[in-house]
Amino acid sequence: MMVAEPGWGVMLDRLVMFRDLLAARALWPVALCALVTGCATSEGPYFFADEGKYRFHSCEQLATVSKQKHERQRDLKELIDKAEQAAGGQIVSVLAYRSEYVAVNEEVQVIDSTVRDKNCPASPPSKGAPKQASPR
Repeated sequence: MMVAEPGWGVMLDRLVMFRDLLAARALWPVALCALVTGCATSEGPYFFADEGKYRFHSCEQLATVSKQKHERQRDLKELIDKAEQAAGGQIVSVLAYRSEYVAVNEEVQVIDSTVRDKNCPASPPSKGAPKQASPR
């Protein structure tokens, strides 16, 4: 009958622990992706936009910036759709346009939130429209 030395049991335990550590280390990227995805679906905190950037803008300034950002958002979406139709377009769209699209989308969310907080009208009045008289 062969008797194992007392040191082998400890060594095997360490190998098992090392194997478990490697398996747990592989799950970190999955947990990080789940965390980032959870943050991306909620309103704020923003990664690319500053929540206080438009705090001191007037309603007219907010309307102008909102129009510009919505146009840029639409342009980027068209470019992404166009790029994804070509071979290898998914990679091109992610590398070229996706990060800017996400940044512009967050800016639009910040602007819309500021417009709601300031109780600005949903659409800016046109320059040719007469101003409403204030009630007395």
